[in-house]
Amino acid sequence: MMKSEAVTGNGTIRTGRNKTDRKSAQNGVRGGDYLNLGLYAFMGLGMEVIYAFWLEPFLYGVPMQEFSGIQMILHWIVTCVTWGVFAGVLIRKSETKYNFLLLKKGARMKAWQWGVCILFVALAFAEDTISWGGFKIYLEYAGKGPVLFSFQYLYYLFETMLFLLIIVFGQKACEVWFHNEQIPYGGVICGLTWGLAHIFTKNLLTGIVGIVLGFAMGSVYLLVNRDFKKAYFFLFLMFVL
Repeated sequence: MMKSEAVTGNGTIRTGRNKTDRKSAQNGVRGGDYLNLGLYAFMGLGMEVIYAFWLEPFLYGVPMQEFSGIQMILHWIVTCVTWGVFAGVLIRKSETKYNFLLLKKGARMKAWQWGVCILFVALAFAEDTISWGGFKIYLEYAGKGPVLFSFQYLYYLFETMLFLLIIVFGQKACEVWFHNEQIPYGGVICGLTWGLAHIFTKNLLTGIVGIVLGFAMGSVYLLVNRDFKKAYFFLFLMFVL
């Protein structure tokens, strides 16, 4: 079950069972319960596919690639509202039904943990810079203009939240099953779901990059001592830089 964490003097992470975990154990919460929450988060992300490839093309009479600026903004707004509802419901359910407090502050990070997190962000930045042929944020701003750019980055904020929930719940499920808190299971699950989705909707290379990035994001979640807010900050940077 969930354990509080502290970093020892030699830099290793040790864990200790807390009251929340004991209550969850008494309530008989299973790994599958947490995995279901993660799959619901993935389902929430998948709602965009329904909007972008079926519902909106039917309403607008054109494929997503030909959406006007207004149509694209409407797509992002509807998607963000959907993702926000999914995130709110899942966080609330994890707290009320399973007593899993996602927003609880994690243990204080050591300097090496900050350093590795920053390294992951730098690697994500390097990959985006290479694949985009320049600074991604500037190129998106130049290509879309301030209005579309603002709505797209609002979209990224909500997208990051759903991916983080997949990581958190996937991590929790595997820890219950395998009783090992040092492996970034959530990153493996996020990478596979995200990577496979991109393989089918985009191409093989994008899918492979998604698998690697998902694993990296899952590692960041452990590096910040499962602090949801810190993980969200670093994952958002990895998304947009």
